[in-house]
Amino acid sequence: MKQMIRIAAGQGFWGDLLTAPIDQVTKGPIDYLVMDYLAEVTMSIMQKQKLKDPKLGYAKDLVATIDAIMPQLVGKGIRLITNGGGVNPESCRDAIVEVARRHGVSVKIGIVTGDNILDDLDALSAQGAELRNMENGEPGSSIRDRVLSANVYLGAAPIVEALRQGAQIIVTGRTTDTGLCLAPMIHEFGWSMDDWDRLAAGTIAGHIIECGAQSSGGNYMEDWRSVPDMANIGFPIIEATPGGEFVVTKHAGTGGRVSRGTVAEQCLYEIGNPNEYITPDVIADFTTIHLEDEGNDRVRVHGITGRPNTPFYKVSMSYADGYSAFATLTYAWPDAIDKARAADAILRARLQKLGLHFEEVLTEFVGYNACHGPLSEAANPDPQEVMMRVGVRGPDFKAVERFGKEIAPLILTGPPNVTGFAGGRPRPSEVVAYWPALIEKSRIDSRIRVEVTEV
Repeated sequence: MKQMIRIAAGQGFWGDLLTAPIDQVTKGPIDYLVMDYLAEVTMSIMQKQKLKDPKLGYAKDLVATIDAIMPQLVGKGIRLITNGGGVNPESCRDAIVEVARRHGVSVKIGIVTGDNILDDLDALSAQGAELRNMENGEPGSSIRDRVLSANVYLGAAPIVEALRQGAQIIVTGRTTDTGLCLAPMIHEFGWSMDDWDRLAAGTIAGHIIECGAQSSGGNYMEDWRSVPDMANIGFPIIEATPGGEFVVTKHAGTGGRVSRGTVAEQCLYEIGNPNEYITPDVIADFTTIHLEDEGNDRVRVHGITGRPNTPFYKVSMSYADGYSAFATLTYAWPDAIDKARAADAILRARLQKLGLHFEEVLTEFVGYNACHGPLSEAANPDPQEVMMRVGVRGPDFKAVERFGKEIAPLILTGPPNVTGFAGGRPRPSEVVAYWPALIEKSRIDSRIRVEVTEV
């Protein structure tokens, strides 16, 4: 058994810094590179891409990145784990196979499937799976005809199996962000799948690095001005040990900072109840985290406890929920805010006169109250300029489209001093809404499939 492994974060979302994974494999030693590409809305985007082209539906940036780092992965024996397969891990695998062949290297590529249940919704419903919305209790049947994507959040176990089968590159669909990091620890240290404290520690390690540089100085609130060389920010690395303790660090010579503050801020990111951070693998207790700043961009994390996992998987579904459009006009001093408010009132009166109805009309005055609402109005009662940003949302495409034709006329038929009309006439965009639900693990386990292809 290894006494320590180094797990490096390479991406925090689809669209993150493209140089980060290159830096991770070239600027110091690592054993694993984990790359997180998926968010709830990302799955619906990928599903739309796959409907247009059955060969798409995955993070294409991933393939280009692997092309750039393939020599380092093979030469140094670094294993890569990513959920960038999206809704089409098979096609993503095929694209990576072509990359390996171009480089003339031999590599085992594993894929994990079974998370995509879009085609099985009717059968699951017939079996009694209601997929009720976790927030309002409505049954999934109420949106069945509008569902765009449906994916189960799988955990670390199938990745562990792919590692056991020798895969060097593992591509999954909707796997938990934390599972990408937990799986190497289970595999390397031989942890039992009911060793709840160690599983919780690995889960929290994954949580700390899942957003990339957000734990190594990026998006840092406490003292962001003092973070050095953010242009060359280093992404975080976990130094994991068999007992469950780990150190958060980064490569020497890179920018950014790893400190108790940066790690603590990331620990608070999207956790809900800190006593019950629920994943498919374990329930982790964030109140048991102990952070010790060792200096030199090293934070030791220990003391974590966990509890048995639940019998459910979380299901992330997206569905079509009408259309929206947004438009902006900028007004200059004097009386910039008064002009913008008057323009908003005129616009609303004209929309009403036309008989247009929307589920929501939202107006923000950027530069005045868009970020902090009424709290900022008293501090800045007479801004030099203000951008009126208006958005509408509703089920009627034609109504949303007609709204877009009422913006430009305000320039000459409303208050004076319009200094900016950005983007031209807005076009309606489809609104994709989120539907979280739970499903019994027993309905999914038999469908999880791990395949390993040797190039």
